[in-house]
Amino acid sequence: MTPPKPPSRPDRVSLWRYLRLFRQDILSAQPERLYRAWMAEFRTPFFRSYMCNDPALVELVLKDRQDDFPKSDRIGEGLRPLLGNSVFVTNCETWKRQRRIIDPAFEGGRLRDTFPAMWEAAVAAVDRLAPLANGEAVEIEAQTSHAAADVIFRTLFSIPIEHEVAGRVFHEFREHQRTQPVLNLGAFLPLPRWMPRFHRRRTKQTAKVIRRLITQLTADRMRAIAAGTAPDDLATKIMTTADPVTGDRFDTGEMVDQVAIFFLAGHETSASALAWALYLLATHPDWQDRVAEEAAAVIDPDRPDFATLSKLRITRDVFREALRLYPPVPMMVREAACPEHFRDRDVPKGSQIVLSPWHLHRHERLWDRPDDFDPGRFATENGKACLRNAYMPFSAGQRVCTGAGFAMAEGPIILAMLLRAYRFEAVTDRTPMPVAHLTVRGRDGIWLQLKPR
Repeated sequence: MTPPKPPSRPDRVSLWRYLRLFRQDILSAQPERLYRAWMAEFRTPFFRSYMCNDPALVELVLKDRQDDFPKSDRIGEGLRPLLGNSVFVTNCETWKRQRRIIDPAFEGGRLRDTFPAMWEAAVAAVDRLAPLANGEAVEIEAQTSHAAADVIFRTLFSIPIEHEVAGRVFHEFREHQRTQPVLNLGAFLPLPRWMPRFHRRRTKQTAKVIRRLITQLTADRMRAIAAGTAPDDLATKIMTTADPVTGDRFDTGEMVDQVAIFFLAGHETSASALAWALYLLATHPDWQDRVAEEAAAVIDPDRPDFATLSKLRITRDVFREALRLYPPVPMMVREAACPEHFRDRDVPKGSQIVLSPWHLHRHERLWDRPDDFDPGRFATENGKACLRNAYMPFSAGQRVCTGAGFAMAEGPIILAMLLRAYRFEAVTDRTPMPVAHLTVRGRDGIWLQLKPR
């Protein structure tokens, strides 16, 4: 069964038609030719944008000359009420300072340190699904969101999702997501800084509540650090790390900004990838059986073992393939800081440079059978080459996601635990259609049936 893929729009549509389509779904607002094109130009009365699928151009923008292509302000316009001045939306020296403080928390042995919390969250996810494993349809995205949020709170603040504040943040974030904050006027129009962004009232309300709750957690941790009673988790590591250049640490306000993006990026993206991975396995029972057999052979839920990660080879490839077909962040936008010349085209200063994992991962001139689900492809020469040149679910270069290694541990562990305990089956009349707002999700959810193994 070929995994679902959104229909493409006609090649030429009016600007207003495009804006309406974009508001409904970013993916189906794009033309079919982008799955074959090395580069495409889009003109509007307000700006020009260039989608780059040529691996050489992607390398140039993200790695070779990354400082010449800062993150576009347009992407963050709708998210600022929640994210403030977080590392996701900043550029230049501010961004570099933030990364110097954040990166040490995710380096080296920190993954081993956080692994027990991931394991506990995976065990909790299995237990939470037990009452639902009766053959009835279950909206699995809600469950993977719960599991991913649990991982974030356990690893960041050493509290489970059942903690009162953690539970309230999770609830408010789901409400915030429903307001579609990324679809803001500032994403389309070059508005001056002084002009209001006209965020929806509900967007601002939910963002305010989330930030107040995160401030409470952050202030409590600041006091625990001062008292010498803070647990050795990610929050403590980040809040006690000084910038090696300036000697500064994050104050409470700055830490709130960073926690907001950790929650958005670390929970929302993992939830999306896990839900699609479960759906793909439900529709490919041969691969599901292989994952379940591997999990049964190497996992003892009562004995957390970091070495388990290296043994989940099939599960890792399944998760990697789910990230290829359904990259949680389907598009990234940079801005040309100076005039450029790409593939015999002049690219004016200020142009929006669109890098699309969604199209790059399904590019017909790069991948063999790009729309098929085949975790075995990564053992082939084509798969190995594309992993190097046409695969970027976590971006690439200096702005690669700090938590990429974290996600590639969390995803396979939770997936293996769930498949060890349950068999997942697709609901015949509820094929999910991918749509993209904050991340790639099912338009009407992803519905599966669960049964105990």
